[in-house]
Parts: sequence; C-alpha cells; structure tokens
Amino acid sequence: MATKKGKTKKGPGSSVIAQNKKARFEYHINETFEAGLALAGWEVKSLRAGKAQLTDTYILVRRGEAWLLGSHIMPLDTISTHETADPTRSRKLLLHRKEIAKIFSRIQDKGHTCVPLKLYWKRNLVKCELALVSGKKQHDKRATEKARDWQRQKGRIMREQNKG
Repeated sequence: MATKKGKTKKGPGSSVIAQNKKARFEYHINETFEAGLALAGWEVKSLRAGKAQLTDTYILVRRGEAWLLGSHIMPLDTISTHETADPTRSRKLLLHRKEIAKIFSRIQDKGHTCVPLKLYWKRNLVKCELALVSGKKQHDKRATEKARDWQRQKGRIMREQNKG
C-alpha cells in the first residue's frame, strides 16, 4: 500500500512510537515544534520495539541546549552486556538556535512550559513533537471531558441510526 508524500500510515506499522495523552488534557497547546533526538544504539532498538513512555516528561533549556527529561526508554534484554543502560537518562534535543531561543523566552513567562507530545519515526530518524503550553484551569478540563463524551455519544447514535 503506497502513501502519498507527507502522509503517514495509520494502524499497524504506524510511525508513532509513544504519545503523551495526559499533556493534551492538562494543557492548552500554543505552538508546536519538531525536534530530533540524540540517542544511543540500544535506545533506537528499544524504540523500534515500542518500549518508550512519555508520561511526566518535560523539556529543560540549559546553556543554549534543549534536553528531554523524564522520558523512559526500556532497554531490551538483548543489548550488549558491556554497556550500562540508563532508561531515564537526559536526552539532547536537536533544534535550531532560533527555536531554542523562542522556547526559552516563552517558558520564562509565568504559567508556560514546554512538554513533548509524541515520539515518532520520520523515515529512519526519531523525532519528538514539542509544544509550548499553558496550564488549563479545572473548568477547562471539565469542558474538554464533556466534549469528548458528547463525541462518543454522537458516534453511538449515528451507528444506531445506520443499523436500522
């Protein structure tokens, strides 16, 4: 099955490795960026096996470099024995200087932060989608949940109508 240029496949063999669904519920997404990741060989093998987790992960900008902190990449049992694998180590994000400066200036504002939304494959490279976000209030979270429940209910009603 061929896909058009710029389109990603859905379902089995999808390019998405891990998503941070909690971030989409907890924050308003203001702006997104695409960053590369500096990884070790065992980490790439683990990502191919889908052994990654982005919950409670955040971005830290330090000395003009962006770092991914708190991500968990589970090492495979088959990695070499002479290398010690740290599943929660800090991983460097590969961004342009202007993008790093923009992220740094925005996270200095009160109530703003930068979180990863997902890890995915782009050809043979691992990319991380970052977002500049601001926190949601409790009533915003309730409205999001209400809209999601209504979409589910609407889908059920449509299925019932199409059956009969």
